[in-house]
Amino acid sequence: MRLFIPAIAALVLAAPAWAQNAPLAAQACLSCHGANGAGQGGVPGLAGRDRAELVALMAAFRANERPATIMGRITRGYSDAEIAASAEYFSRQGR
Repeated sequence: MRLFIPAIAALVLAAPAWAQNAPLAAQACLSCHGANGAGQGGVPGLAGRDRAELVALMAAFRANERPATIMGRITRGYSDAEIAASAEYFSRQGR
């Protein structure tokens, strides 16, 4: 367990400045969804979307009720609190 905490700290400290204000759970989303969750390539943006909509989408992915390539696997690792914190963060980002 001792190795795990420094590893997480290293990831947070290594994050770009624009990602450091994001909750840790939301930081994982930024690699695919882009800076502040604005979207990139074929990956949809999360920034500025309704908080309740984001919570519902992530819950549907987690329950395998919404088709996805990887989101179901990712969201199964998130608690309700982490989903709520991520949704709150992305809903407050400008598009």
